[in-house]
Amino acid sequence: MKDYQKQLCTKAAQALQKSHFAIAMTGAGISVPSGIPDFRSPGGLWSKFDPESVCSEWALRNNQAGVWEFLLDAVKMFAQAKPNPAHRALAGLEDTGIIKAVITQNIDNLHQEAGSKEVVEFHGGCGSFFCNSCAKTYPSVMALDLTKNDIPWLCMDCQGIIRPAVVFFGESIPEQAMYKTREYADKTDLVVIIGTSGEVAPANIIPTLVKNNGGTVIEINLGSTAYDGLSDIKLDMPAEIALPEILSKIEHHILTNNTS
Repeated sequence: MKDYQKQLCTKAAQALQKSHFAIAMTGAGISVPSGIPDFRSPGGLWSKFDPESVCSEWALRNNQAGVWEFLLDAVKMFAQAKPNPAHRALAGLEDTGIIKAVITQNIDNLHQEAGSKEVVEFHGGCGSFFCNSCAKTYPSVMALDLTKNDIPWLCMDCQGIIRPAVVFFGESIPEQAMYKTREYADKTDLVVIIGTSGEVAPANIIPTLVKNNGGTVIEINLGSTAYDGLSDIKLDMPAEIALPEILSKIEHHILTNNTS
């Protein structure tokens, strides 16, 4: 790590330590090192599937086999992925009491696997499945055993299509997720943006809400994003490097204070 990057990590750590209620907002970029490409990037799922044809309200009614061709790829990819140092560092920052919640646009369940306890899944998650018709729930592990001969996966009670608890195109953000996100955004004085370029609404307005309330915005993203000009501290470096460094500095500070 270069000296200027270490200095930025120190600056970010100091800002976090001064905060009273800090939250993190994460997107696809934080999970790329875990083996999950951004859906929109080359090699991502949207380079192989048309999202409207396989991940929409229309598809759930009219292209059930296509929905499950897509889901077979997605579910098995998520199952193989493991939390990376960025996920684990965020969980560590929650353990210190500094990060109060993680608001994620991801559906891969990696924050929970890493140990984060207060996770708001803005777009839902693949941790649970239910029938789109009668709402009967099904264990997510059952999806891992499916093959192309088993799809589409249909409900044993009503023959409706079984789907993950994720937000498909054309569906609304879960009411509870919207409520919790707004609650956190209104009370936070610092938000850390990680791995999201700010292109997806309505999650992309969270940093602006925090900024308008007088809060601090820390951004950990590679390259230019929609948050250029909004962020108070910008770390143009991989999250799996930046976040462990920030956590290390905070833990060192806590340890020093406790022993002095």
